[in-house]
Order: sequence, then structure tokens, then C-alpha cells
Amino acid sequence: MKKSLTYLLCSFFACSSYAGMRQYSADLENSQWQLSQNSRLACTLSHQIPNYGEAKFYSTADRNMNMEFELDMLRLPDTYSLSKVRSVAPKWRPGIPGRTLADMKLHKQFSPSLPKKVAWTMLSELEQGMSPTFYYDDWYNDNDKISVGLSTARFQKAYEEFVSCVGNLLNYSFEDIQYTVLNYEFGSDKLTKASRRRIAMIVEYLSLDPELDLVLIDGYTDSYGGRDTNMKMSKKRAEQIKQYFVNNGIEPSLIDSTGYGEKRHVASNDTVLGRAKNRRVVIRMDKP
Repeated sequence: MKKSLTYLLCSFFACSSYAGMRQYSADLENSQWQLSQNSRLACTLSHQIPNYGEAKFYSTADRNMNMEFELDMLRLPDTYSLSKVRSVAPKWRPGIPGRTLADMKLHKQFSPSLPKKVAWTMLSELEQGMSPTFYYDDWYNDNDKISVGLSTARFQKAYEEFVSCVGNLLNYSFEDIQYTVLNYEFGSDKLTKASRRRIAMIVEYLSLDPELDLVLIDGYTDSYGGRDTNMKMSKKRAEQIKQYFVNNGIEPSLIDSTGYGEKRHVASNDTVLGRAKNRRVVIRMDKP
């Protein structure tokens, strides 16, 4: 019974002498890890796997720290199946037992991926000198199994740079700011304190990400004061926001500002809180 179990494990989890196992991994001389993206918007740690593809760990600016792993295959899956993900010792560390980390779904014609917890676990295993390895059945040859290993060679320096990059990511994304409502103090074109912080966030993000299709800026007032006065105030507020963006490097041709005066109230003008909500500029942004 013990001999039979050993054979089954060996046949699936890549005993190198097993004839039906095709193995892909970078050797000591060719193993390279690099920080292919390094900004406050995105960090990507990548590793080339000869004749197979690329392994990528990536994290992007977001209110919640995110992380994902992607196995970018040169030859995408041609069926739906599962890959076993195991942490195994490299050949130069014999005798160290491995362990199963997760199952990874293989979807037809898509590069497979793994979520944050598993991705960080894989990085931790690499940091400890272990090799996360993927095992699955070949979708063309029923007699073959595939083994894809991530090399630990030259990992540490790139990993340290990646962790530093992740720690410097913005804690918000474009989706968090692409629709923004700014509010004003009573009878003034001065933004509230919270809105000043908000517009600073927008400018900081846009200074890092120049890809922008359109910025729509709509100004509104409450119903206090004359209609002509309120129309002028709403236009002034919208134009000031436009100029603020232009002064911070946004192409003027991408920005359209409009004042609507007392129109389109979002709250009652009978209360202080309602009037505060109506004194606003709405910013909508689109990216390619």
C-alpha cells in the first residue's frame, strides 16, 4: 500500500525520472526576476520561464491592498481543468518535504491566475528558498503531465524591490475618483475642507496616470440668491476647477466645464444640510 501511494504521488508531483512528465523551469544560469512595473499605481514582479511563458505577481493602487498572480502561458489551455500548486524544494536542497498550496483553475483560452492570499503565500515560499510548482495534465496528450516551476535563483533582490513598491502604492484607484462631488462653503467659491482633500487626491492620481479621455465638470448652486447670480456662481466654480486641472498639467481640450445654476438639486433647499449638498461641482472622468 505504501509503495502504491508513493508511486501515485511521484507520478503526479514530478519525480524528475518519471517518463511522462514534461518539466519547464529556468535553470540557475538563466533564472531572472525583475520589477517590470514600478510606480505608485502598479507593481509587477515577473519571471520568465523558458519555452513556456511568464509568471507575474502584481498589485495596483486601491483602497484595499490587492495582489494577484498570473501564469501567462505561450500556449493557452485548450480545455477546462485544475492545476495542483505545490511548494517543492529545488534540486540543490534534497530531502526537504513539499506541501500543497492550492488548486488553480485552468479556463479554456485564458491565462490562469490566483488570488491575493495564495499569491503572497507563494512569494513567502520563494523567500524561504522553496519553488512553487504547477502540475496538470497536458490537454493534447493524455499520457503526459506538465510541471512548471518558479526558480528561487536571483529572487531576493527583485522581491525586496517589489515589496517596497507595493508599500508605496496609492491607497485609492481611478474607480474611486472618476465620479467625484465637491462641495462649497455658503455663498462662496471656496471648497470645503473635505473637498479640498478630494481634489488633491484627483490631481495626485492624474499626475501619475496621463491616460485620460475626457473630464466633465458641472457646477451647481443652492436656490438662495438671484437666478442670474447663481448661474454666474456655478459657472465660476466649474471654471475654477477646470483651471486648477489645467494648472496641474491636464490638457485643456480634454476638459468641458458647464454651470447649471439652481437646476438639478439633489436635496431640499429648506435645510442647511440640503443647501450644502446642492452647492457642488460634479467631476466625471473617463479613461481609454
